Amino acid sequence: MSAIEPWLPASGIVVAATPLGNVGDASPRLSEALRRADVVAAEDTRRVRNLAAALGVEIAGRVVSNFDHNEDRRVAELVAEARRGVVLVVSDAGMPLVSDPGHALVTAAHDAGVPVTCLPGPSAVTTALALSGLSVGHFIFDGFAPRKAGARRAWLESLVGQPRAVCFFESPHRIAGTLAEAADVLGGERRAAVCRELTKTYEEVRRGTLAALAEWAAEGLRGEITVVIEGGEGPAAQPGDLVGLVLERVSAGERLKDAVKEVARAHGVKTGELYDAALAARSSGS
Repeated sequence: MSAIEPWLPASGIVVAATPLGNVGDASPRLSEALRRADVVAAEDTRRVRNLAAALGVEIAGRVVSNFDHNEDRRVAELVAEARRGVVLVVSDAGMPLVSDPGHALVTAAHDAGVPVTCLPGPSAVTTALALSGLSVGHFIFDGFAPRKAGARRAWLESLVGQPRAVCFFESPHRIAGTLAEAADVLGGERRAAVCRELTKTYEEVRRGTLAALAEWAAEGLRGEITVVIEGGEGPAAQPGDLVGLVLERVSAGERLKDAVKEVARAHGVKTGELYDAALAARSSGS
């Protein structure tokens, strides 16, 4: 095995994973990046300073906020900084861009020909999948479960025949309701795992059927929650069955190709076949 090389490029964007809770999961390369980056773009500047202090690292570069509500305004400035030096991108915990800020900046950097690299590390998604004890050889990640009742119901219905496991985040205030609705839509006997406070002192992984987990969660949960639901064994969706979902999204202003791509991904069908079915439906006026 080769020696650890705390390497950084001379310039560019460096996306880095940070610990979910246990600071011991921080990599030597992360410590080096915090120490040497010219700019640290953080979802929460206070948290990244606390992390650096816990690691015994002094941040020499400029620390700026980069979160959902200001990221678009930061992009041009940070891309310009990345042409001259290293811009380190971190979120509060885990991997940036995975339901966290960073997408707009990384996309702009690629488009501008600015180098982008990644320092791998902790992720709630892969940690929960590994701990779930379910069949997760093939899986999809859906970010946070939809907040609105109608959208959440439609999302759960899209998973009925989904053969892949699904991993998603949920708020402790909504987890009981989401699990109860999942049991209703997907069947109470479908297996799942609720992973709470991963890598932290009160880490908990509860496995069972959706019905049993919904009953357990009704007593109240705290902390950050990641859920894994095992894939279904029902009949796979057919492109013709999904045309309505595509056309609804198009009516709401989404481009046809984008709507087809998202619906096909969610339901595990071929994009080309769904696109042809949607075009045929539009041509016929149905």
